[in-house]
Order: sequence, then structure tokens, then C-alpha cells
Amino acid sequence: MNPENSRIPKNLIRENVQPIKTTMKMKNVIITSFILALVLSSCGDKNQAPTAPPPPVLPVLAITSANTTTDAEYPAAIQGTVDVEIRPQVSGNLDRIFVDEGAYVSKGQTLFKINERPYREQLNNALASLHAAEAALINANLEVDKLTPLVQNKVVSDYQLKTAKASQKIAAANIEQAKAMVGSAKINLGYTNVTAPVSGYIGRLPKKQGSLVSASDVEALTTLSDVHEVFAYFSLGETDFINFKEQYKGSSLGDKIKKLPPVTLILADNNAYPQTGKIDMVDGQFDKTTGAITIRATFPNANGTLRSGNTGRIRLGLNHDDAILVPQSATVEMQDKVFVFTVGKDNKVTKMPITVVGKSGTNYLIKEGVKTGDQIVLSGIDKLQDGQAIQPEKSTKVAEVTNKK
Repeated sequence: MNPENSRIPKNLIRENVQPIKTTMKMKNVIITSFILALVLSSCGDKNQAPTAPPPPVLPVLAITSANTTTDAEYPAAIQGTVDVEIRPQVSGNLDRIFVDEGAYVSKGQTLFKINERPYREQLNNALASLHAAEAALINANLEVDKLTPLVQNKVVSDYQLKTAKASQKIAAANIEQAKAMVGSAKINLGYTNVTAPVSGYIGRLPKKQGSLVSASDVEALTTLSDVHEVFAYFSLGETDFINFKEQYKGSSLGDKIKKLPPVTLILADNNAYPQTGKIDMVDGQFDKTTGAITIRATFPNANGTLRSGNTGRIRLGLNHDDAILVPQSATVEMQDKVFVFTVGKDNKVTKMPITVVGKSGTNYLIKEGVKTGDQIVLSGIDKLQDGQAIQPEKSTKVAEVTNKK
């Protein structure tokens, strides 16, 4: 301890400490007062009632009826107007293949060549038999000519002449038989040259040059498809078929088919085929297994865009008079059900289930749930609650688009 400090009087120390204690007390009082003011202010805010947010402003549409067309799509299988298997009619080695897979060929064009030598020899043998039969007929004719005057002069008996005439008929019959054998040999020889029965596109070629082929082979030489026009086959259930028939006038199904509008083919890439088709056939009976009936639509295919085996969907348009339409954007789906929010007189919304029976563009065709004159919320429905109040804003522009035929 510093000796000089020990000499400071005690009364001087007390006088310096007293003002410091007083200052600290004043600071404590100020802090306490500030905290108390904050607490009182907080309590006062809690006692005041919270201000409710204003109702959201949402576009509203008054539902009206209109004439429209709905689209229904059905899976379709595409085939050429002619799809034929090319099979050999005679047995033999496949000497030549004149086409490649996928090639376009014309009617009568040679496709394959089977070894013809055995069949050419059969033809030569048949021709030889024909010549022998013709010679035999000449001998028979000579015999009849020789015996005829002898019988007339009663030199020989009538029996000999009758026998000669019978031999003459046998010789004539043998000629006919030989001619048939020649014709059959020519046909078999012609079968060694396999030609295209129609114009179209060649399929796969499972048989290669040098293969032994036969008419009894399970696998064909190839397939040939005539696709200048194609058939699109699709099926309708009983209910759809009844609705389909009721759409068009006519005393018979044939009359109704003539009045059917063109149909559209949707390809596998979801694009529409550029040319429309025409329904020209309805099957005579329903399939007992599936309960559906097959319908055929024909499409032109001059450019060969479509091939046999293609798949797609047939889009049918059905007319509806005074239909109720609701934009898809104004609906919400929950648990396989579709809902809209209707607006009441008090501007409160009600979550209403609707029954959708079709689709027209971006609109749903409604059967039950709403009626003409009802008002529905068009957008902003994701956060709406049943019974919530809104501020409606009518949108004539959306109404015009919705009711467009």
C-alpha cells in the first residue's frame, strides 16, 4: 500500500463516494420506468381488437348455356387397306431375293425366285405325254377310218368298228388329261417366280437366299401392305354407341354413317394427323367378351406417313345443345371429384361438387352441380375456404370465351 494514500483523511473519501451512489440510483429509476412503460404499452395493444383483412377481390362468371361440341377419344389400331402375307406356293431353294425390307413395290413386280429346274422338267414331261396322247388319237382315228367301209361292206363285224371308236374316245380323253398336266406344270413353274399381288411396302424378310422354302412353312416369306389408304379400327361401348347413334338423323345405321362428320386421328406423339378421316363401317355385332362394337374410319395416306401396325386415338366430336360449360381453371379436383366455388347473394362462396360428362376445348361440360344463372369463382380458388366472403369482380371477357361455340 502506498504510504501517501494512507495519509488521506477518511472524511474526504466519504464525500467522494456519496455522489456516485446517488447517480447510480437515478439511472436505475430511469431504466425501471422505461421497462414499465413498455409493459403497459404492450398490455394496451393486447386489449385492442385486431383489424380484419378485407375480403379478396376475385373474378366471377355467371354461367349461361350454349351450343358446343365435346371431344371423345378412343384407342385405334391402324392397318393398310390390304395386308397380305407372301407365301411360296411350291417347295424349293430360294435362289434370288429382288427386294429389300421396307421397299415400296408395284403390283406384279418380282419379289423372289425359287429354283425352277425341277418344275421345268415336270413341264417337259407333261408336254411329252401330251404329244404321245395326240399321236395315239391319230392312230385311233386311222383305225376308225379303215374299219368304217369294211363294216359297211360286211367284210368285218360291227363289233370291231365299235371297239375302234371306243379306243378313239380314250385317246381323245388322254389328250385332255395330258393338256391338264401341262397346265398344272406351267402353273407350278410360274409359282417359282413370286410377284407382288398389290402395290405397297415390304415387311421383314426372315428367309435368306439359299433357304429351303415350302408352302407349309409357318413363317411367310414377307408381308406386303397397301397403305395408300389406311383403316383405323376403334371400339365403342354400348352406352357410347347409343349416344353416338342419337347424334345423327337417319332411318338406318347406313343413313347415319353417311351423315357423320369427319374424324381426327391423334398420333402417338399427341399430334393430329393432318388429314381427316371418314367413318365407313360399323361391325355387325358386339364383342361378347369386351361388350364393345368395332368401328372403322378410313384415312388417305398418299405420302405413306402411316403404316400398318401404327397406333393412335380417334377423336370424335359430339354436338350438345344448350350445354352448361365451366372453365377447367375454375375447378379443383379432390379425391376423384371435381368442385367449383359458387358465389351466394351475401358474396360468400360454397364448395360445390359437379358432374363432368365431357370436354370442349378448355371447358368442362357439366351435367349436375350448377345451373344457368349461378355464379362461380374463376381464379384464385386454391386458398378459398367454404363459407369465405369475397369481393366479386365480373369478367365479361372470360364469359365470351367460355360460351364460344
